[in-house]
Amino acid sequence: MARVRYGPRTAEELRAAREARARIPDIWSTGVIALWESDPDAVAQVLPPPLKPAARPLVRATISRVDLPGGHVLGAGSVAVRAVHNGQEGDYPLVMPMTTERALIGGREVFGEPKKLGEVVVRRSGDHVSAGLTRHGVSFVLVGGEVTEELPLPGEHENLDFYFKFLPAPDGSGLDGDAALVHCTRRGRTRSLHRVEGEVVLNESPYDPVADLPVRRLVDITLGERTSVQEGRIVERVAAEAVLPFVHQRYDDPMQVLDA
Repeated sequence: MARVRYGPRTAEELRAAREARARIPDIWSTGVIALWESDPDAVAQVLPPPLKPAARPLVRATISRVDLPGGHVLGAGSVAVRAVHNGQEGDYPLVMPMTTERALIGGREVFGEPKKLGEVVVRRSGDHVSAGLTRHGVSFVLVGGEVTEELPLPGEHENLDFYFKFLPAPDGSGLDGDAALVHCTRRGRTRSLHRVEGEVVLNESPYDPVADLPVRRLVDITLGERTSVQEGRIVERVAAEAVLPFVHQRYDDPMQVLDA
């Protein structure tokens, strides 16, 4: 009988997949990172409990081109606000546009990342840099400017992200259980870093309303080449009732969690 491809994988095939994952080489991205101070009340409003606002109301937009093995290219973006949990400071991403289904599914199902399909563009022409995040025909984040100087390379660095991992209930009653609060630690290296003098433009979008987090003071814009690995762990269970008012951050149609 011919093997049915939807049938179970053998133990050898599963082991080979794990070993192949362990052999993945460093994956480098070229990305623009813009950091700004926003309205403290606006930042506080987007944080589900038990996250708390950080001392500074910072918002970070990351827009990257990732060169994958085999010559494939991934566009990856994020808009996140600074938050604190149990005395640890990190970023809470509100939206993470990705250009491929594989990047979207892996991040959402494993870590609870708020990834959505979108367009992500990073371009450099001479000293001019432009980058943007676009969904549903709206470029809701645009960053542009001129490279002004090369910056010293930081050492190996570690960043923390907060995610809520949950699923809608199949009976349309909300969530199918309490959410998992995930601490995701990202350890990375940088091989080039430049300062960019420019601006951040936030355009109105009903699906990605980051314009509600205005640029009160631009802290900096950088262009860099980076590589990183990440590891997540569940640190707390959060009541579904506490998370439910915020699930529209994850879905374009906020009524999706009530679909039966």
